[in-house]
Amino acid sequence: MDIHRCRFVPYPPSTINALAFSHSHISKNQKTAPPRLAVGRANGDIEIWNPLKGLWLQETIIRGGKDRSIDGLVWTQDPNEEVGDKTIIGKSRLFSIGYTTTVTEWNLETGRPLQNVSGNHGEIWCIAAQPALPPIKGEVNVASAPWPGQSLIAGCTDGALVLYSTKDEDLQLQRVLVRPSAKKAKIISVVFQDRNIVIAGCTDSTIRVYDIRSGTLLRNMTAGSGPKGGPKEIIIWSVKVLNNGNIVSGDSTGEVKIWDGKTYTLSQRIKSHKQDVLSLATSYDGSAIFSGGMDRRTVTYKPVGKGKPRWAEVAHRRFHNHDVKTMASFEGKGMSVFVSGGPDASPIVVPLDKFGFENQRSLPFLAQEPVLRSAPNKRLMASWWDREVQIWRLNKQSKAVTTEGSEDEAAVQGRKLVAKILIKGEANITSATLSADGGLLAVATTTDIKMFQLRPRKSEEGDGLRISKVALPASCSSGARLLQFSPDGKWLCIIRPDSHVALARISSSSSKVTVHPQLFKLSRLDRRVEKHILLGGLGAYDRSISQVAFSSDSRVLAISDLAGYIDTFVLSGNEDLTQPIPDEDADAASSEFSDSESDSDEEETKTKLIFGQHWTRNPAASLLPKLPAAPVVLSFRPATKETQSLTNGVSPHPTRNTPNPVPRDLPEGEDRLLVVTATSDVFEFEVLKGGLSAWSRRNPTSSFPSKFKRTLDQVRGCVWDVNDEKERIWLYSINSLWMFDLSRDFPADPAGTGSRKRKRMKEHPSGAGGHVKDDKLNTGISRKMQKRMEGELEEEDTLQKDDDAMNVDEDEDDGSALQRPNRSDDENDKVAKGNTNDSGTPSWNWQTFKYRPILGIVEIGEGDEFGPEVALVERPIWEADLPNRYYGDQEWRDRELAAM
Repeated sequence: MDIHRCRFVPYPPSTINALAFSHSHISKNQKTAPPRLAVGRANGDIEIWNPLKGLWLQETIIRGGKDRSIDGLVWTQDPNEEVGDKTIIGKSRLFSIGYTTTVTEWNLETGRPLQNVSGNHGEIWCIAAQPALPPIKGEVNVASAPWPGQSLIAGCTDGALVLYSTKDEDLQLQRVLVRPSAKKAKIISVVFQDRNIVIAGCTDSTIRVYDIRSGTLLRNMTAGSGPKGGPKEIIIWSVKVLNNGNIVSGDSTGEVKIWDGKTYTLSQRIKSHKQDVLSLATSYDGSAIFSGGMDRRTVTYKPVGKGKPRWAEVAHRRFHNHDVKTMASFEGKGMSVFVSGGPDASPIVVPLDKFGFENQRSLPFLAQEPVLRSAPNKRLMASWWDREVQIWRLNKQSKAVTTEGSEDEAAVQGRKLVAKILIKGEANITSATLSADGGLLAVATTTDIKMFQLRPRKSEEGDGLRISKVALPASCSSGARLLQFSPDGKWLCIIRPDSHVALARISSSSSKVTVHPQLFKLSRLDRRVEKHILLGGLGAYDRSISQVAFSSDSRVLAISDLAGYIDTFVLSGNEDLTQPIPDEDADAASSEFSDSESDSDEEETKTKLIFGQHWTRNPAASLLPKLPAAPVVLSFRPATKETQSLTNGVSPHPTRNTPNPVPRDLPEGEDRLLVVTATSDVFEFEVLKGGLSAWSRRNPTSSFPSKFKRTLDQVRGCVWDVNDEKERIWLYSINSLWMFDLSRDFPADPAGTGSRKRKRMKEHPSGAGGHVKDDKLNTGISRKMQKRMEGELEEEDTLQKDDDAMNVDEDEDDGSALQRPNRSDDENDKVAKGNTNDSGTPSWNWQTFKYRPILGIVEIGEGDEFGPEVALVERPIWEADLPNRYYGDQEWRDRELAAM
């Protein structure tokens, strides 16, 4: 495979301003929705992560918009309901603030705001959810019983404290508890001590305690005056409450203070940071406190001593390259972690209960779904972020050896920015797609879809592209979460924000592009999900479509959702451009989507043809099983000369009894669909037969290399290298690139362990990284200093090693089957070119960790005998333009290395 290694594609990381778990703790008998982590960023995006027992899948991104930011997030859960012998789990609801007077509730199923509520108060700086009322045993008088749900409390920049009600699935301003104070002290942190008592941290060195039932001020707790030579007032950046009612605060002096929860007096102060303490997290049982500061340190505190123990700093680490701005913790479902984030954009997952005994883990700041598309025939590559699309042309690099100092110049000459498109409106781009011939570009937001025709400029006008807007009918302009062109460019698959599926027919010529107003609206199989499950918890969020794939002949369409279901559709009939298009008005009368199967006779009368063709559900669609986890890759094998699609015969002619005949034939081309799930399971289905392919039956996931199965990074995409002589698939994640030869079966024991029994430890027991090796447990504060060579990167202090992340057992010999990643760059390039092992013989699989972090890989050009020609785009965080950070007194060595 010929690789163009690119770092010029812009994708600016966005600061993490807020983190929130849907639950802070889940007990074994507690009935709740599956936990999710919401990540709020400065560009207005909200990412929803599924912990997946430590595998961490970014399920979806709710895109923001112009001049929007997410500065606070909070989840609530409505009370459970008992209906007969069924329990309807309370609905999980997500709310956000953005330094405005508005609180927004989000619809996770559509990615759109569900409702916005504002009041006559200042900008909201912080928000917290009221603890739920514990279940009351015995008979309860419903009329006199208090509402068991969770209200919201918001602190404002004018000193107001506002209560919002979430009762009856609504969001309303209930009342303003505290009016703006005369001092205009901002409330910038807030937390509930119990259901009725609120703790508010302010900017005037004061922590205030309020009773929300009456709005009265119960107590003022003063943090004192600021340090000599600094501001007189102390800013209380964060407040938390332990399970015994005691209060923990972090402020601008770098101190963590412990306050008695009954007398509201200062019990202890700990000076552990050299700059402001910005965030706090606590364990559920109150046995540990974690603080993050502007000095990039994450500090752990635990009670020390007998009798009345005192809190003491027991460890500190620098997991981040910048401020530790926010934290959130979760315990339950076999996990015990807290997550932190800040301007360096990567969420860091740190073990909570096993802090110091297990590795931390850095989650990618790049999107799970690659924001790259390509047109190999025209050597074009499109990328997008926020509301901007850039299109690059990559030239074929010369094989001549460049002289020293000319490599950068050659790289610049090998690429050219040929188009830049700014999308009008306020909403950010949710998806974009480029046709295979490079002639069309479609861009979607949550509210609109736009299409552009791309044509080369005249020779005297330069190498750029002429861009003209394509008029879209009203049926196509209501927004989408995913867009995908078919390989022949005749169909555009539109996945609506509510996960309904539509297909638009495109007719194009050198001068004009027409999108026909009639859409094929496809209905997915009714999966018989019980109604009590859909009504509560996350609702139908799991049915959100996340992947779309066309077969190489454009006659088979596959889609998958977060629940692990795959639906397939086929294109029947032969194209006949002489046939008329049905009237748009007739189609509008039956434009509603349906999720249930309709009667065949009724379908016959309603089916409309476009140029003699129509899309219908694959007859074998119901035979495909539910996958163990959400698919992260969905891709059909490319057709070779031997498997190219055959003609479907003659389309049926109209008769007296059937004036509008509907073709029922099925495609006969390549229908093998490769699926990779979030749990690293790999399947290949023959979708027209509704079963596994012969290769997949011979090679179950258990036969794949153990390193691949244990990797913590989710697979993000694939590149095929298929012809009459070879069948190879390249899978890539954020940090790794794998090649598997599908023409050969995997060895029965790829790890080389035979039938020997070996002790295996759980790779990520707490939900973060793997166990710290025994020889490294003695490294740390007051134990042993770890030596660092001058050439080593600072990344070792912030991210765990690949071997640590995968926890390779000492008695496991991977060298018999895998090429080790610790070879030189020249050797890596040699193996990537020819896919050979050290002895020169073909290898059935190969891996490398040379490239990182990978934004995406797309095909560019036609390739050669070594395989496809691809562009591999990297976006390392150390090349990003981040704001200034704090440097401590002992960081002179890092500054010297950076200046070299």
